[in-house]
Amino acid sequence: MSGIAFWPPAASEVAAGVDAIVIAMLAISGAIVLLVAALLLGFAIRYRRGSAARRGELPELIQKEVEVGWTAATAFLAMFLFAWASIAVLGGQRGDPDALEIHILARQWMWKARHPDGAREIDALHLPRGEPVRLVMRSEDVIHSFYVPAFRLKQDVLPGRMTQLSLKPTQTGEFPLFCAEYCGTLHSRMLGKVVVMEPEDYARWRAAQPQADDLAREGRALFESVGCSGCHAPASRVHAPELRGLYGRQVALADGSVRRADEAYLRDSILQPRRDIAAGYEPVMPPFAGILGEGELQAILAYLMSMPARGASPGEPRNMSSEP
Repeated sequence: MSGIAFWPPAASEVAAGVDAIVIAMLAISGAIVLLVAALLLGFAIRYRRGSAARRGELPELIQKEVEVGWTAATAFLAMFLFAWASIAVLGGQRGDPDALEIHILARQWMWKARHPDGAREIDALHLPRGEPVRLVMRSEDVIHSFYVPAFRLKQDVLPGRMTQLSLKPTQTGEFPLFCAEYCGTLHSRMLGKVVVMEPEDYARWRAAQPQADDLAREGRALFESVGCSGCHAPASRVHAPELRGLYGRQVALADGSVRRADEAYLRDSILQPRRDIAAGYEPVMPPFAGILGEGELQAILAYLMSMPARGASPGEPRNMSSEP
């Protein structure tokens, strides 16, 4: 793995835009520092003790118009930079329904990656050049931060919550991967690498990896083994909510409120099922807090979020990238 130079290579679609913002901010900040330093030096020399420079009240123009103008110009400059950075960075996070979805699990002190066909990696992530990628990330313990300097992207990875990062690699090679959030005594050793390959090389690499069930299929097996299907299966005699196509829908609750069935709602419904009771159903589901591990919970959530709506093929999971 090559070391990081003073200015890492720009290896993602948003990297050039981020570099332009950084260079512009450095130039503007440098110009302001030089201006202030020049004024300080000039005033120190001109108005030194014993000089013949005239002293008295400042002209009315300098007291009001110049000060107001300087303050307004600084405020507009700050808003312009904020808007520019927001458009450049957040614009690159628009989801692509055809993006390659890879699940990332962070834990003290390693990165685990799972590809769609079940191929797994530890402290490494292989990606195809020029193709959109969507990273679905969770932490098993504390807050971590997925940071690849060459991509100019960083995303916190949180326990109990799913975060996402969209990117498109544009340059092949190996690029360092860091955790940018202090996560414990071995934080500095939580290192990895991102390997960007040509699409055909990436396809060959995936084909050579040991195949395993992907996360959604693993979640389906867990869903059945822990007894969830006994109540939520369509043929079940228990009156339980329909789960097909639930992810992303608005759910009416027993207290009259409405909540969107996002990842947090599904997680709460598994761990604390009596917190948000769906309208028309009895609170009979037992809590699974302390029964399911974080990895098992993530697998079941992946299965629930991939379940197609009623009428779609049961064996065809929907792409989570298409969800709002």
